[in-house]
Amino acid sequence: MSTPNIAVSPVPVQPLTRLWVILLRRVATSWQGAFGLTVLAFTIVLALGANLIAPHSPIDINMDAILAAPSSAYWFGTDELGRDIFSRVVFGARISLQIVLAAVGLALLAGVTIGLLSGWLGGRWDTAIMRAMDALLAFPFLVLALAIIAILGPDLTNAMLAIAITKTPGFARLVRSEVLTIKHVDFVKASVALGATDLRIIVRHIWPNVAGSVIVFGSLAGSQALVTESALSFLGLGVQPPTPSWGSMIATGMDYSSSWWCSFFPGLAIFFVVLAFNLLGDACRDALDARLGEH
Repeated sequence: MSTPNIAVSPVPVQPLTRLWVILLRRVATSWQGAFGLTVLAFTIVLALGANLIAPHSPIDINMDAILAAPSSAYWFGTDELGRDIFSRVVFGARISLQIVLAAVGLALLAGVTIGLLSGWLGGRWDTAIMRAMDALLAFPFLVLALAIIAILGPDLTNAMLAIAITKTPGFARLVRSEVLTIKHVDFVKASVALGATDLRIIVRHIWPNVAGSVIVFGSLAGSQALVTESALSFLGLGVQPPTPSWGSMIATGMDYSSSWWCSFFPGLAIFFVVLAFNLLGDACRDALDARLGEH
């Protein structure tokens, strides 16, 4: 599995606050970035305000409304237990974003740390660390996640951990490849010659030039993490009932093919959020490409 070509050309170090300002301005002016930010912002609002937005309980059973079609009373219809699908989709957004943000955050922290150390130290350390990352990458990410869940058991925390482990090698290899290039740039060599410590060089010179690529890869990893979480829940190895999860809702809906709404609306939610993450990643890549700064 190869790492996407999203490298950003090394440039003289800038404050990270300025990097974020430039990034947001450029992303917001592109249609991909605007769409991605809008969808993700809307999803975050749903997740945070689920208790106020959802018209019904996501877990209460209503035997009088089993498999009811979409209507003014139930906007997205109901499932096989009479539970409101719209409310379950809204609360499912909270679960999905919680898993995605936690898993990608853990993978980013671990992967960036491993990549920085591996690329900067080089030699035997680099070889040993990268062989360990290659061993993890040798497994398809879903197969590896399934193996981890099989060992740890199916629940929310273990799903987060499994997804984080599958995403860590990608961050590590990306950062390591960036460091191997940037460590030979003149301003880094000058810092070494002036006696700067390794920690100072990594924090002040290496990391700011790597951050752009990490932001882009993090957006793409977010979409992959959501797909993995949905797949695990679909297989019954992620979030456990009755907690609403988009993946488990699709799995349950497949048993009731005539009630199309049971699978359609949670699947639509996954589609739009994954698309938003991918388009936001594309917009970030374009915004952080140093060559585009002249246009």
